Amino acid sequence: MASKTLAYHPQAAKFTPLITDITTCLLNLNPQSPNPSRINKSLLNQFSSQLHPELVIQVIKKQSNPYHALFFFNWASNPSPNPKNYVHSHHCYVAITDHLLSHSIFDAASSLLENANRFSDLMASKFIIAYGNHRNVDKAMDWFCKAKTFGNGNVLFSYNAILNVLVDGGRISLAQSIFDEMVRSVSVKPDVSSYCVMIKGYCRIGKFENAWKVFDEMSEPNLVCYNTMINGYCKKGDMKKAKEVLYRLMESKHCLPDAVSYTTLIDGYCKKGELDEAMKWMSEMKIRCCKPNLLTYNALIYGLCMKGDVDKAKRLMTEMRLNGVRENFSTHLSILKGFSWAGKSVEGVNYFREMIRKGMKPDAKAYAIVINGYCKIRKLNEAIALLKEMQAKGIHPSVSSFNAVFRILMELEEFDTAIFLVRKMKAMGCRPNLVSYDIVISGLCNTKGRMQNVKELLDNMFHNGLACDAAMYNSLVKGYCENGNEEVARLVFYEAIDKNYVVNTESFSVFVKKLCENGKAFQVENMFEEMCKRCCVADVDSYRRILDEQLVAYSSGGS
Repeated sequence: MASKTLAYHPQAAKFTPLITDITTCLLNLNPQSPNPSRINKSLLNQFSSQLHPELVIQVIKKQSNPYHALFFFNWASNPSPNPKNYVHSHHCYVAITDHLLSHSIFDAASSLLENANRFSDLMASKFIIAYGNHRNVDKAMDWFCKAKTFGNGNVLFSYNAILNVLVDGGRISLAQSIFDEMVRSVSVKPDVSSYCVMIKGYCRIGKFENAWKVFDEMSEPNLVCYNTMINGYCKKGDMKKAKEVLYRLMESKHCLPDAVSYTTLIDGYCKKGELDEAMKWMSEMKIRCCKPNLLTYNALIYGLCMKGDVDKAKRLMTEMRLNGVRENFSTHLSILKGFSWAGKSVEGVNYFREMIRKGMKPDAKAYAIVINGYCKIRKLNEAIALLKEMQAKGIHPSVSSFNAVFRILMELEEFDTAIFLVRKMKAMGCRPNLVSYDIVISGLCNTKGRMQNVKELLDNMFHNGLACDAAMYNSLVKGYCENGNEEVARLVFYEAIDKNYVVNTESFSVFVKKLCENGKAFQVENMFEEMCKRCCVADVDSYRRILDEQLVAYSSGGS
C-alpha cells in the first residue's frame, strides 16, 4: 500500500522536486559502501523539515545505487535538526529492505533491521525469497529457521516463502515435510497460498495424485489452485484431465473460470496442434462473457502458424484489433515463424521489412527467422547484410544464424566469404561453436588446395578453446589424403584413435587407398589393428572388407 499512497497524499505535488533535489545531493556525496566514512551528512540537513514517510519511500525507490538509498535512509533515521520529530514508518523499512535485497546486499539489510529491532515474519520472508532467487536454498533455510523464533512460530509469510523456494528449486520432498509441519502445528496453519504452492510443485514433477490430494484437503479451493491444476495437466499434454478440472471449476460455488483458465486450456490445445478444440473453447469463453485477452489470441495465432495457416492467423489478428486487443511483438513473431514453417520465405522477408517500417524493433529471434529464410532461397548477400545490420544495432546474432549462412556458403563454394565470416564472428557479437568450424572445415577439406586455410581455421578454433570432434577428424583425414599429404593424414588418424574416435568408413577408404598407393600396405594393416584395439569399432567386417579390397587392388596393380 505504501507505494500507492503517494499519489493521493496532499503533499504529493511537492514531493517530485524534492525527490530530484535529494537525488542530486546524494549523487554529489556519492557513498559507495554500507558505512561510508568522512562523508558530510550535513548537506542533507536542508531537507530535515520536509521529511515524511512517503517522501523517504519515493527517494529510496528513485536511487539506482543502493548505497545512496541506504545513506539517505540512515541519515533520515536520526536527522539533526528534526523539527517535526520525524520517525521512519514500517513501510520505510520495507522499502529499504526491498531495495537492498534487490541488489543482493544481504548483510547491510540484515544489520539495519537488527539495529532497529525490526525483524519480523514479513521481513524474514523477504530474505528467504531473495536467497531463493539466487538459488541459495541453504541460506533461505537458515532464515526460515531464524524466522521460526519470532512470534512463537506464527510465521505464515516465512512458511509460504520457503515452500516457494523449495518448490522452485525442485526440493519437493523437503517442501512436503515443511507443509506437513504446518498442518500439525498449533501456531500456524496452511492458507490458500500454501496449498497452491504444493499443488504447483507436484504438478511440475508430474505427481498429479499428490496434487489432487492437497487440492481436496482444501475446504474451498480458490481460482489460483484450479488454474494451477489446469496448467499442470496442459504442460503434461493431458488435455482430457485439464478439461475435467475446468468443468469442475465451472461447477464450483465459490469461483468461476477467468481468462487465465480458458487461455491456459486453449494454449494447451494449440501446442498439441488441436486447433478445432482450441477454437471451440475460445467460443465457449465468449459465450460465458469472459473476454479473450492478448495471451488468448497469441496462443491461437501461434497454433495456427505452427500448422502453416498464416492467412487464418492474420485474419485472427485483425479480429483481435477490432475487439480492442492490441497485438504485441510476440504476435508478429508467430506470424514470422508461420511463414517460415509454411515454406513461404519470400513472404516472411517482406513481413519482416513491414514490421521494421511500422517502427517495431526486431530481436535476435526475429532476425534468425529471416536469415534462415534468406538462406533457404539462396539470398546470401541479404542474409549477411542482416548479420551486419544486427551488429550495427547492437543485437547479438545467434550462432545458429551464422551456421545457416555457412551451410549455404559451402554449398555454393563461397569459401573465402565463409572463412572471412568465421574470423569476424567474435567482432559481430557471437562466438563460433564447434558446428561453425565443422561446416566450414569439412567443406574446405573436400576442396583441392584449401588445406592451408584449414590449418589457419584449426589454429583459430584451438585459440577459442575448442577441440576437434569425430566428424572433424574424419574430414581432416580425408582432406589431407586427397590433397596429397599422407604424413599429416597419418598423424591425424593416430590423434583421432588416441581420443577413442573411430575414423568412418568413407575416410578410412580414402586413407587406405592413399597409403597403399605409396607402398605402405603393411603400415595400413598395423594402423587398422591399432584402431580396433583402442576404439570400439562397431562394424569391423566393413573396415576389413575395405582394407582387403585395397590390398588386392594394390597387389594386382603392382604385379
